[in-house]
Amino acid sequence: MLKIAITGNIASGKSQLEKILIDNGYLVYDTDKIAHSILDTMTEFYGYDVFTNGKIDRKKLGNLVFSDNKVKKELEDLIHPLVKQKILELFEKHKNDKYVFVSVPLLYESGFDSMFDKVILVTIDKNTQLNRLILRNNLTKEDALKRINAQIPQEEKIEKADFIIDNNSTIENLKEKLNHIIKELEQ
Repeated sequence: MLKIAITGNIASGKSQLEKILIDNGYLVYDTDKIAHSILDTMTEFYGYDVFTNGKIDRKKLGNLVFSDNKVKKELEDLIHPLVKQKILELFEKHKNDKYVFVSVPLLYESGFDSMFDKVILVTIDKNTQLNRLILRNNLTKEDALKRINAQIPQEEKIEKADFIIDNNSTIENLKEKLNHIIKELEQ
């Protein structure tokens, strides 16, 4: 089995790439969804007021995490080991499959890169990223920049990735680039 990570900074187009893979019959898991399911089971988080009606309020949590590095680290220390365990379970479950793709937005930040055989990095120019994030998440420019700046710059990730997909064009172009990568993986 070839374990392939899909990564990229926030609002780079990872979800679109995942959708293309799924539409083409590939197995794709998303660590954000795994983390969200873990968060949904939490009943407390170090006494922080991030709950609404007994459930984690992701907006409250996001505002807290992206404005306080200590809280961000506490959450990562709690969630990352659980996400890592789920990824290992997925690898075991699919050990006889040819490929398993896992979308890991914080691949390098979490240290999960060593778990994968190959890494596909989706990149985007900073202005497009900022505008997408503001529109998608209904954020102020300041809040969007906090989220962008909380990740390792994509220039550093480019040096570490096996494949880079520049996502500043059309969906058709994204599909073409992905098809080229799949052909390389099959060699």
